[in-house]
Amino acid sequence: MRPIFKSLLVRPPAAGVKNVFLRRYAPQRTYISVARAHINSSGEHAMTKLPPLAAMPTGALLRSLAFTTIMSTALLKPAMHFMKLVANPNAFIFSPDRNPVVRMLLRPTFYKQFAAGENEKEVTKTIRHIKDQGFTGVILGYAREIVVETQGRTPRPTDNPTKAELRDIELWKQDTLRTLRMLDSGDFLAIKYTGAGRIAVDACLAGEALPPKSIELAMDEICNEARSQGSRIWIDAEQTHLQPTLDRWAIDLMRRHNRDGKALVYNTIQAYLKSSRETVLSHLRAAQNGDWTLGIKLVRGAYIANEPRSRIHDTKEQTDEAYNKIVSSLLRQDFPVDGDHGIFPKVQLFVASHNVSSIRQAYSLHSDRVRDEMPTVYVEYGQLMGMADDVSCELLIHRREDLQSTDEKTRLSAPKVFKCLSWGSTSELVQNLYRRAVENTDAVQRTENMAKALRGELLRRVFRLSS
Repeated sequence: MRPIFKSLLVRPPAAGVKNVFLRRYAPQRTYISVARAHINSSGEHAMTKLPPLAAMPTGALLRSLAFTTIMSTALLKPAMHFMKLVANPNAFIFSPDRNPVVRMLLRPTFYKQFAAGENEKEVTKTIRHIKDQGFTGVILGYAREIVVETQGRTPRPTDNPTKAELRDIELWKQDTLRTLRMLDSGDFLAIKYTGAGRIAVDACLAGEALPPKSIELAMDEICNEARSQGSRIWIDAEQTHLQPTLDRWAIDLMRRHNRDGKALVYNTIQAYLKSSRETVLSHLRAAQNGDWTLGIKLVRGAYIANEPRSRIHDTKEQTDEAYNKIVSSLLRQDFPVDGDHGIFPKVQLFVASHNVSSIRQAYSLHSDRVRDEMPTVYVEYGQLMGMADDVSCELLIHRREDLQSTDEKTRLSAPKVFKCLSWGSTSELVQNLYRRAVENTDAVQRTENMAKALRGELLRRVFRLSS
């Protein structure tokens, strides 16, 4: 069979040539098809499906391959050392804000791979480009954080904040509202409570039942504005010595704002913790008893290098099993719940994972239950910008195919796919991502599967050109 389209990045076909699923993927008239037409021996058109990563522009493919290769090899250690130098706000030579050469090197590489932009115009353009690719929406967070050391800290009283501490809270609120206003209906705003500074951190460490009043009022204002524009909020997980308090705050927020059968606020649960299943169950019981909608973002975990080892599953396989069992139990609605007749509460689940096996299992189970008209929960999927593009692209292909089905139930089961972004200046992004990389060193190193997939796609394109 002879391929009709052989270029690395396919431009619009000539008149009369049928290119199935042709779509725009990148600016400057760059196109790619997820299926390619061939002429068979009978002279008829046939279709050959391309792998998911065929949808990536070559520039993005090469950039992703470079970064995943660094993250999955011995190059990670010197790369982390360089990031530490750049992330140091006092390092004049390596500061991207002060040294134009460093900024020039980082902007088209590191920054373009992981950042949404520096201002509203750039962020809006990035979000539009992502949605043009077929993504349902985005999760957006501001990279700038007020960093307060938490380990070994003795909490101070929070009932009489200083003017500087109140300014920190106000700055956090205004930055959060600015980020929210860049989003559209259906998008998510990512929030870290500890970004509000010392008052939030010490209130967490002290185990206060509710956040300090200034933070509670700020969160209510953020929630009300998010509701008015149709966006949603997820509360990021933090380290385990803070998390029990944050869970209580998130449950109170969901109790007050997740009404009318919809989840405005989602809490994050980390499946690498041995207590994760019990945490899900306690959330379900609270939602059932309070008659509100539970929003759960399920992740494997972000702080393994900084957590007490006894609280984490002994092996990665156990974490994988815990994650998949939680997803399956929620999708099947078979968690044991108490209360009025044991009715399962309304749940909205966000499967945040770079693990292709977990994503495939969740998508398959949810699709089967929707098509068979069996009870299930509302589910969405997401991966970080610049990472797990093979997983995201596979979901996008499922979404495109499901939406084109003539069966209504299949169309209803089409996966809703998101990308998680951060925005801010080059130095803010480097500082933020360096902290995340230190917290997630183990996860960063487990990118070999994506690197392998990217190498395979690059070789496929090279050999296709040479054939």
